[in-house]
Amino acid sequence: MKIIVLLVSIFTFAQSAHAQSFKHVPVEYIVALGDPAANSGSGAQSWGLWNQDPGPRGCLLENYGKLKAAGGVTPAQWKFDSKDWWLEEHGSIMEKPVFPLAPGQYVVTGGREVTAVLTVYPMDKNGVERWELGQGAKLYDVTHLPCHAARYTPSAKDNSCSPAMAQKTAFPVAPGVPMPSIAGCNKQDYAVLFVIGVAQN
Repeated sequence: MKIIVLLVSIFTFAQSAHAQSFKHVPVEYIVALGDPAANSGSGAQSWGLWNQDPGPRGCLLENYGKLKAAGGVTPAQWKFDSKDWWLEEHGSIMEKPVFPLAPGQYVVTGGREVTAVLTVYPMDKNGVERWELGQGAKLYDVTHLPCHAARYTPSAKDNSCSPAMAQKTAFPVAPGVPMPSIAGCNKQDYAVLFVIGVAQN
């Protein structure tokens, strides 16, 4: 993923009957699951966060052999997990996001026309986190379409789910096109949202 420089200083959005103040943060990245046409829902406990751009910290598929030889430790000092790994649109293996997404309010955008406040509610007794977008936004509106993030996990117990099985010619992946399936793997595509502000405490 490319680092997107978004110059935002202080955010104030109307939230129900009051105004909430927000502070600018260096761009972070939420990976989200949900109906693109929805503006609220449950399941945010399955959303994650990268607090910095994972693309430049990644390992290209063509260098996977070197990664294995290094014991799975990347130059950025994160460790590859063969049972749970991530790819982005240029064919770079990425570190895992932090799960679950912490409750709070985030200013999010897809880098297009819409910026909105994402509210993630505290986890309930069943371990479920609800989410809601303000400003009339839908999940699609705040998704950065050129960015892809897909999670790959083994579909069997034979350890055949490997980056070595990926077709390198499938990359880069165009906006709006799902990430490629890989033999031996289950795949989950995630939407990517830019975080450019958080609620002031």
